[in-house]
Amino acid sequence: MNDSSVIEIAVRMMTVTGELAAPMLVTALAIGLAVALVQSVTSIQEITLTFVPKMAGVALAIVLAGHWMLSSLVGFTDQLFQMVPQLVGP
Repeated sequence: MNDSSVIEIAVRMMTVTGELAAPMLVTALAIGLAVALVQSVTSIQEITLTFVPKMAGVALAIVLAGHWMLSSLVGFTDQLFQMVPQLVGP
């Protein structure tokens, strides 16, 4: 196991993490922006108003993208297990 393989695994891990987090983060960002826009237009400054739509949106994003997220994570884990013999070997 050399430095390049460790860096390759770390880069792939961060890429997969970003890909898995993106649907939820983008959904929460878009809903938060929309609610903030509505709040500024209507002058309603209730702080707790943003939580319920964000939670519902993130839950919907998980339901819609959950299968893809799980298969991506399982594929990455499978790749790691397949790399074990070459990493441990001489």
